[in-house]
Amino acid sequence: KLDFLRAFGMSVLVSVVSIAIIVIFTSMAAWNLQRTRGKKSNIIFMMFVVSMLVPFQAVMLPLVNIMGILNMLNVPGLIFMYFGFGSALSIFLYHGFVKSIPRDLDDAAMIDGCSKFQTFWYIIFPLLKPTTITVVILNLVWIWNDYLLPSLVINKSGTQTIPLKTFYFFGQFTKQWNLALAGLVITIIPVIIFYMIAQKQIIRSITEGSVK
Repeated sequence: KLDFLRAFGMSVLVSVVSIAIIVIFTSMAAWNLQRTRGKKSNIIFMMFVVSMLVPFQAVMLPLVNIMGILNMLNVPGLIFMYFGFGSALSIFLYHGFVKSIPRDLDDAAMIDGCSKFQTFWYIIFPLLKPTTITVVILNLVWIWNDYLLPSLVINKSGTQTIPLKTFYFFGQFTKQWNLALAGLVITIIPVIIFYMIAQKQIIRSITEGSVK
């Protein structure tokens, strides 16, 4: 009844693509904002920080209305919105970590002939590994368990994520708690497995981040 494999595949697709986009673009944005310090960079960074204070419910209806006009109430639209909502915190975390990386590394890479993109991708991005793991974990837990945004965007047959499919066990007149709880247990198993596999790296990243 849960159609677990299809729902699991949709959750994996949305989570992996969203997190990959968030990590790549927010790390580049944070590095560029920190390295080109000025009035404009400070204003842009503060806009990202302030946006974290705006609750989703305040922009929920206008956002869905605009995305409907743009014909983006679908899986790509959902991923695009996750990218938007996940950018502020990710940029904030990356921006703080980039401060600890000496600017001399950038200059040395430029002298050796690296372009700006090569400098970031081959020199800076590997050094951001502790923060990257933190960003991945925070966004994975949020996106994997999110119900409200997918229910507004992709609540159609064949495109539901696991939280949406689990909700179908709660009807207007009956609540199938046995099936719902079984579905919820199956839902959290992938996250538990991910943590068990990556727990050493997670602890190491937190330790390195605290030293930085």
